[in-house]
Amino acid sequence: MYLNNPLTEIYRDPWLLAVHKPAGLLVHRSPIDKHETEFALQYARALNGGEHVYPVHRLDRPTSGLLVFARDPQTASSLGKALMAGDVRKTYQAMVRGWTPEQGLIDHPLRDEPEDRRRKGEPQAEREARTRYRRLATTEIPVAIEGHATSRYSLVELYPETGRKHQLRRHMKHISHPIIGDANHGRGRHNRYFAERFGQGRLMLAATEMVFTHPATGERLHLRAELEDSFLQVLSVFAG
Repeated sequence: MYLNNPLTEIYRDPWLLAVHKPAGLLVHRSPIDKHETEFALQYARALNGGEHVYPVHRLDRPTSGLLVFARDPQTASSLGKALMAGDVRKTYQAMVRGWTPEQGLIDHPLRDEPEDRRRKGEPQAEREARTRYRRLATTEIPVAIEGHATSRYSLVELYPETGRKHQLRRHMKHISHPIIGDANHGRGRHNRYFAERFGQGRLMLAATEMVFTHPATGERLHLRAELEDSFLQVLSVFAG
């Protein structure tokens, strides 16, 4: 058992274990980050009394929030099939540049992003990708970042209807409202401003809810994760 386990347990039953994953922690080993030695998978196993757990969905390293593990292979398979079939409803919160419309659907195909950087030059398959969104709040701060006297931001809820790699980050960039703190798809000046203002940079994307039919009991399960302190700190710009 780890004395300082970074995961916070949210839900447990004989078949499932749900936790809050902090930003910056990998879920499992990746060919991109071969030097890393700490993973959510091993910490979840520690919470499970040293017994194996099985990740059933992806959560990017810089994304914080709700992460669900199965406690046996059969449950992992059932929940994995439900995810593939679109029978699991996921909700994320994100802070983005600019004022988004009140709500909308982003229906924009995405090309596969290979895990191995050496394959980036190769042709990749293009797959359908859909994300719905709803604006929760807006703010305008008296800081000139990109030539304007003020800078605008929105807090949005995102509901991915498909599960492509980096889908939410790429879709928000596609509609010109990139997520704050996104080093690959965001706006560097805005990212640097918030990193300097709050003393740390982070991707302002968090998995907050999952709703699905329990693979063993058949009941409808609604799991929620609170936003972590580093996320709430940056959201202080919406106060007032």
